[in-house]
Amino acid sequence: MRVLRLILKELRHRKFNAMLATAAVALAVFLYVGFTSMGQASDRETTRLMRDLGFNLRIIPAATDEAIFWKQGYSTETMPADYVKKFMNQEGISYRHLLATLQRSMPVGGMDVLLTGLAPEVAPVGAGKKPMVFEIEKGTIYLGFHVARRLGVSKGDTLDLSGQDYTVTQVLSEKGSEDDIRIQGHLEDVQRILNMEGRINEIQALECLCRDPNVDSLDLLRAELKKILPDAKVIMLRDMAKTRERQRITNEKYFAISMQIVLLVCAVWLAVLAFLNVRERKTEIGVLRALGYSASEILGLVIGKGLAIGVLGAALGFAGATAVVLIYGPAIFQVTAGSIQVEWGLLLQAVILAPLLTASCSMIPAVYAATQDPADTLREL
Repeated sequence: MRVLRLILKELRHRKFNAMLATAAVALAVFLYVGFTSMGQASDRETTRLMRDLGFNLRIIPAATDEAIFWKQGYSTETMPADYVKKFMNQEGISYRHLLATLQRSMPVGGMDVLLTGLAPEVAPVGAGKKPMVFEIEKGTIYLGFHVARRLGVSKGDTLDLSGQDYTVTQVLSEKGSEDDIRIQGHLEDVQRILNMEGRINEIQALECLCRDPNVDSLDLLRAELKKILPDAKVIMLRDMAKTRERQRITNEKYFAISMQIVLLVCAVWLAVLAFLNVRERKTEIGVLRALGYSASEILGLVIGKGLAIGVLGAALGFAGATAVVLIYGPAIFQVTAGSIQVEWGLLLQAVILAPLLTASCSMIPAVYAATQDPADTLREL
């Protein structure tokens, strides 16, 4: 109790020094929480933007002529639809999204369109990933911009495809690509229209990574898939995959280096303040030792003050950083603005780490103060 009273008196008596130390801790926590929260938001935003570039892995029937594939945009060969389940259950392959499709060119209303069937997306169990593309209900279709304009069809109308009426639930905006002449429907509906029940001609996937840093990911992926999908082959859009990977690594390096600099500067600041405080109070400490305060009590006084300042600075820094992130974050990261929220886990980290940091910075000056001979100190008066 005697040490606790001394700590409280010390904080009241040397307000300016305590304020500077608290400001240093608050700044460190402010930057840590701010950089971490913004870094997480940046990762989410980058992931979403990179994801919107499309799938980077395409699995097609092995018999596909790639010259025709790249010219037409789809394979003329097919494979069983249950290949998706085999791919999904293969260990050693990491994926975020799987999409089975069936595409064919067919005449509709005097024009050739790309009829595309989409199965519901598959994501890893428990991942909670939102679909990259819209999910189409059976009996409905989505029309590309040019198809709708050419056929004079609007949202809510019906369109006959091979003798069956389908409701147009969406007319897509102009893309400036082959999507403008595409009609998209549920996979089972398109399989029935094309008389290809149970067949697909492509599986698209996002960020399928084989966990072996010493082997080319595409070579390893092909070797692994050959065991479970012998009638399929893999095409990876390498430029897209490399762009995603480089962007992720750049973000991680930037925030890691920034945080190291911030923590180093703040730690030096706290250590200097603690040392100056002890040096200025050399005489007072000598008097306390002469009055019977032990070295451990003097040590507890300096470190205890550091702990108290650490807790207060952590609370202030977290509150300030959280307010800034919640106010300005949504305007910066507009695509994933809804994911920005209070990171309570960072508060727990700050309340634990900040006092440890201040106590560590106070350790050397505390030991210096506690080991001084009071007689030598008082002799200087």
